[in-house]
Amino acid sequence: MQMNDLIFNQFGWKTADPKADHMYTLPAILKLIPRGKMKILDTGCGNGFIASRLSELGHEVCGIDVSRDGIEISRKAYQNIRFEVFSVYDDLRSIVEEVDVVLSAEVIEHLYYPKSFLKNIYSSIRPGGCLIITTPYHGYIKNLALSLFNYWDKHHTADWEGGHIKFFSETTLSRLLKECGFTDIIFKNAGRVRWLWKSMVCRARKIK
Repeated sequence: MQMNDLIFNQFGWKTADPKADHMYTLPAILKLIPRGKMKILDTGCGNGFIASRLSELGHEVCGIDVSRDGIEISRKAYQNIRFEVFSVYDDLRSIVEEVDVVLSAEVIEHLYYPKSFLKNIYSSIRPGGCLIITTPYHGYIKNLALSLFNYWDKHHTADWEGGHIKFFSETTLSRLLKECGFTDIIFKNAGRVRWLWKSMVCRARKIK
């Protein structure tokens, strides 16, 4: 077995229970989803918890992830939702036709090729639809606090196989989204306190 196969097969999911980040990102995600019944693709759905909450609200949801342990848990826990082992780099339109919303929660920071990922997402969204993306927050005050309290080693997760390899600010994420064709970009932040947020939650639209 190749090392990448090992990481993808065993990302570390044990249960369908919510993780800590689910509890602070989900409320912000729900505020950004357009009204009405949406067709949603959850890319990097993990153990399926967020997908299940969106489904309970009446949305049509499909979840994908490369981690087979997460997908197996999702399928057992939420049998009314479609879950597939699938890479975010592959043609998403082969999984579902154009969707109203693509959700990407705490995924982009794990990817070597975030621009390819966002371009792929863009092609799967119908005109007028949107991407909702979350990723750990970085800003001047938080970065300074990490330095002052010697948290950079822990924060960079260098000893976590499959951990974070990209670190975004609102400026860098906005620039990347614009380069991939997205517009009307807005941010809400979640977790902890002002300026020390855990994550930034962003919505970006596809106009045409």
